[in-house]
Amino acid sequence: MNEASGTFSDVAVVAIGRNEGERLRVCLQSVMGKASDVVYVDSGSSDGSVEMARAMGAKVVELDSGVPFTAARARNEGMKLVGDVPFVQFVDGDCQIVDGWLEAARAALLADEKLGVVCGRRRERYPEKSIYNRLIDLEWDTPVGPAKQVGGDAMYRAAAFRAVGGFDASVMAGEEPELCLRLRHAGWKILRIGREMTLHDAAMVRFGQWWRRNVRAGFGMLEVSTRFCVEGERIYGKLTRSARIWTIGWVAAIVVAWLIGGRRWGPVAAGVVFMAVFAQAARIAHVTFHRRGYPVGISVLHGLMTMLSKWAQLQGQVRYLVDRASGKSGRLIEYKNSAQAARGMGA
Repeated sequence: MNEASGTFSDVAVVAIGRNEGERLRVCLQSVMGKASDVVYVDSGSSDGSVEMARAMGAKVVELDSGVPFTAARARNEGMKLVGDVPFVQFVDGDCQIVDGWLEAARAALLADEKLGVVCGRRRERYPEKSIYNRLIDLEWDTPVGPAKQVGGDAMYRAAAFRAVGGFDASVMAGEEPELCLRLRHAGWKILRIGREMTLHDAAMVRFGQWWRRNVRAGFGMLEVSTRFCVEGERIYGKLTRSARIWTIGWVAAIVVAWLIGGRRWGPVAAGVVFMAVFAQAARIAHVTFHRRGYPVGISVLHGLMTMLSKWAQLQGQVRYLVDRASGKSGRLIEYKNSAQAARGMGA
């Protein structure tokens, strides 16, 4: 670190985005002057993001629209522009890096030469704006300690990243867990530390946005589960099966229970099976959040929305299977729009 300037000469930052507007400005402001290089990779923005990033002093990469946009591709391209530094922080353009995070992540990587990637606590900037923002904030609250995967915001050891070939640019969603799968099998550790890392602005105020985000998750989970296997290990298999069980399987079980029960007991049997989804929601609410101190109301809401999200994830799985059967490349699934970004944070 350059004590005089407050810049970490051994840390570079790669930010990626598409039509993030004011969010991108805040993102870049949070790292300018703190890293040896700040690179912004743009995926076809039409809101002036490229010009703004250049004016702020970031190196800018504009991705060719002739190749499908993916976060993985963007991060890989950004990595090509960073200098010869040992550590690289990736951050999404709708996130602000919290003061002190770069120092904490760098210290963790310096303390353990086998640590390949470190992440911290991502929080929603405006959880009070909507129930969807609040639910995402809960989603980010994951256990501290050794981990199997990270999200879009994390600091990587550059040598580890390059040793396994970086992200698979063809993966539309779920690219970080897929990379972490390869890192783990190559002998690198993954760690989540108990430090604030980033503020994320989902700007999610409508049910349709929440639904599309889960469609994208279903698409990505099935793609990663289907395409990638390292030394016999696949990821997301349990989650993809869960989406099918609690949608197709659940409906089929209701029908079967009704038929087996006959005219007298069929409605009762079907009703019992129908209520199973609410029992599962209650279990998720208790195990995942309430016993960790979260209020009953938000815990129950999370459980119910988790079960509802299975249907959106199933839609994403169907979309992936249709795309694969037709030979199409993965299509970008967005839940934000450029108008929101142009209006600024919390839109």
